[in-house]
Amino acid sequence: MKDEIVKLIAKVTGLNVGDVGNLIEVPPKEEMGDFAFPCFGLASRMEKNPLVIAKELVKKFGKGLPKGIGKVSSNGAYVNFFVDKKVLAERVLVGGGKIRKRKGGKVMIEFSQANTHKAFHIGHIRGTSIGESLARISEAVGDKVVRANYQGDTGMHVAKWIWCYNKYHKKEKLRGDEGWVAGVYVDAVKRLGANDKFQEEVDEINRKLDSKEDKALNDLWKKTQKLSLDALEVVYRDLNTRFDKYYFESEFEGAAKKVVAGLVKKGIAKVDDGATIIDFDGKLNVWVLLRGDGTVLYSGKDIALAQEKFKDFDLGRSVYVIADAQNLHFVQLVETLRLMGFKDAGKMKHRAYGLVRLPSGKMSSRTGNNILYSDFKKEIVTLAMEGLRSRESEVRGRELEDRALKIAIAAIKYSMLKQDMNKTIVFDKKEALRFEGDTGPYLLYSYARAASLLRKRRGRGPWAVGRGLDVSEVRLLKKIDGLGDVVVRAYESLAPNLIANYCFELAQIFNEFYHSCPVIGSDEEGFRLKLVDVFKGTLKKGLDLLGIETLEEM
Repeated sequence: MKDEIVKLIAKVTGLNVGDVGNLIEVPPKEEMGDFAFPCFGLASRMEKNPLVIAKELVKKFGKGLPKGIGKVSSNGAYVNFFVDKKVLAERVLVGGGKIRKRKGGKVMIEFSQANTHKAFHIGHIRGTSIGESLARISEAVGDKVVRANYQGDTGMHVAKWIWCYNKYHKKEKLRGDEGWVAGVYVDAVKRLGANDKFQEEVDEINRKLDSKEDKALNDLWKKTQKLSLDALEVVYRDLNTRFDKYYFESEFEGAAKKVVAGLVKKGIAKVDDGATIIDFDGKLNVWVLLRGDGTVLYSGKDIALAQEKFKDFDLGRSVYVIADAQNLHFVQLVETLRLMGFKDAGKMKHRAYGLVRLPSGKMSSRTGNNILYSDFKKEIVTLAMEGLRSRESEVRGRELEDRALKIAIAAIKYSMLKQDMNKTIVFDKKEALRFEGDTGPYLLYSYARAASLLRKRRGRGPWAVGRGLDVSEVRLLKKIDGLGDVVVRAYESLAPNLIANYCFELAQIFNEFYHSCPVIGSDEEGFRLKLVDVFKGTLKKGLDLLGIETLEEM
């Protein structure tokens, strides 16, 4: 119904449809209407008191209200719209929560970007979950999405790992166990911290890896790179995430050096104390592209990557999902591309997100102060199994483990996606796994409750609206009808948390309906079962946009 109201207001006032959509409000009291349009912004434009404007608009709107709008009135500086509840019910029960398609383009969303030779800890889950959700939201509105993963498989962290393995762990068998791989890296950092003279040895390994002159080192790098990548694929399957295109830092070393040489030739970059840099002056500071020994930093590789992306795909937009610590780096990247005359620089956007902290403080792959994903997964699945048993679940064995894994993943992903993207969050595993409140398990339980009701249906039965609707039924219908608007806002603002918040509010309203309106055996069984069915489908759509799988039974 909101769409029709927005179009009506835009037509009469001459305002942009998007601007009107952002101004529409839901009144605090239901007797004040279903939607309200504030007229304050029109006062200067029309040179009138907003109260007068509201009354004049009511007269204009009243001449031709679209189907489904029962009446319109003014309340101070607001124009209030009252929805015809019967029309609303018929529309929602036939169409459900519709997501409006637009003429989409091709968009690349680059996310996860986990480094090889390091741990994938719970902090990485946030960026991976955000990226997958943004990809699904973009697909839902009509974009053709390319999911890309740019992985750091070379550089100083790899040189440290290989140095430490060769010097202290060479007798150990290479294996893809996440804990072992991460342990070698943490050991390297600790040993280098204790004796800074070792850094010269690491620098030499990094130089040889860059030049590929040492076959033994290169072979070891290839083997350990594959072990790390294979381990990451297990994580991505758990997180219900996939990628269409993999880029690797190692692929861009040569291209990056050529790009940097070109920047120096054009006077955009310069050599300063051996290193190659761009001095932006002002707020953008200095951007280092090459070290003094000629090895290339990821800044140089990112320039080459951006060029490659737009060469590989005809992109209308390229979205980078990055930690907020990389904000300046991304701005420097885009500004460099602009100075180079790269025509697609304006199509590059980024979605930054805050860190994930433990109750004990910041996580770090360098110090080992983190929770490895593999250990974390076991711990959360165990807690989820305990939660299921406490609810007297009769499920046992493999089925119990499978359900517990889905609940655990839902708990983890939802706890990170529901937050404002820019906010640093503290992950509390017990809070995330609660079956009540604003949690993933609560949403899965609400979905399973609806599925249980539908299994109890005695027959299809009619669902025609031939009566006045209960207030909780109306609230649920209106919430379901609002899915499309939320998805558009989430798409435009790159904010999956809007979808997560919508799912929670939808589940809350459904549970209020469940407790206040008897379904099975009631005189309105047919209508209410249909409403439950549409709710179930709408919640599933919302959770799917978050990359969360549903359960028919808990």
